Amino acid sequence: MTPRRVVVVDDSPTMRALIRVALSAHPGLEVVGEAGDPIEARDIIKALSPDVITLDVEMPNMNGLEFLDRLMRLRPMPVVMVSTLTQRGADATLAALELGAVDCVGKPSSGGPAAFGTLADVVAAAAEANVTARIETPSRTKADDDFRPGNRIVSIGSSTGGVEALSTVLAGFPRHCPPTLITQHMPAAFTASFAARLDRSCAPTVVEASDGDIVQPGHVYLAPGGARHLTVRRLGERLALRLVDGDLVSGHRPSVDALFHSVAESVGPRAVGAILTGMGRDGAEGLLAMRRAGAATIGQDEGTCIVFGMPRVAAEIGAVE
Repeated sequence: MTPRRVVVVDDSPTMRALIRVALSAHPGLEVVGEAGDPIEARDIIKALSPDVITLDVEMPNMNGLEFLDRLMRLRPMPVVMVSTLTQRGADATLAALELGAVDCVGKPSSGGPAAFGTLADVVAAAAEANVTARIETPSRTKADDDFRPGNRIVSIGSSTGGVEALSTVLAGFPRHCPPTLITQHMPAAFTASFAARLDRSCAPTVVEASDGDIVQPGHVYLAPGGARHLTVRRLGERLALRLVDGDLVSGHRPSVDALFHSVAESVGPRAVGAILTGMGRDGAEGLLAMRRAGAATIGQDEGTCIVFGMPRVAAEIGAVE
């Protein structure tokens, strides 16, 4: 297989070198160019036609968000944001994902190329992404204001491309939506900011989940990134959230499979499960458990997925209704 061609855009020569070494270790990637600012990047992209670029947010001459906005309008292509793990960096990266960037990776605070961890795998997956896929935001109607959720629970899993997909889906949710639990693969520093952005743009209340929360209609709970899995357990007639310590599940923590399995066990046929865009197979087995428990199960279609990985596996094993 011909390696995918990468251009690295970052104003720091040291950071460009670290990214280049990290990516060059992947057999499916070839770094063909580097740029220190968006003006230089524009010419290099035009000359080399790379398959994917990595992009810093804060750069001279033009910031990364302005450059990304122009790029996605004039020459859509896969972009992975490489951002500082700060509040400012998180907000900018989330804005970039909403503009069409495929994924984000945090810059290491110290260490060599190994500190980048999954960067090469993320960039390789992004190179295959369907960056032209865009979904119309659902139009809310007066009927949405009168919606009553009954006793259903919704659980959603997503990964690469999930910021855009979740923003689109939740924009159509009524204010009195069923309790909704979400696991989105995202660096720990970003999930609180993402929940706050969704809360500002959606009718329901969107919060980062806390251990012990009693799930309530009209609320959407986003799994915190980092060290624990989001699950749900029954407390009499009520349902409570649990943030559970443990090993990686399906390669992730928090894991969609961990959430879906807990929903299958605690909620059964009163649940609705949806698996959205993302690479890998996290969530497929859990969604199958939900279907076997009587839940309604939904998978995002290939045409609207940025990466048709998780929904594809779920469909292949019979998890998607």
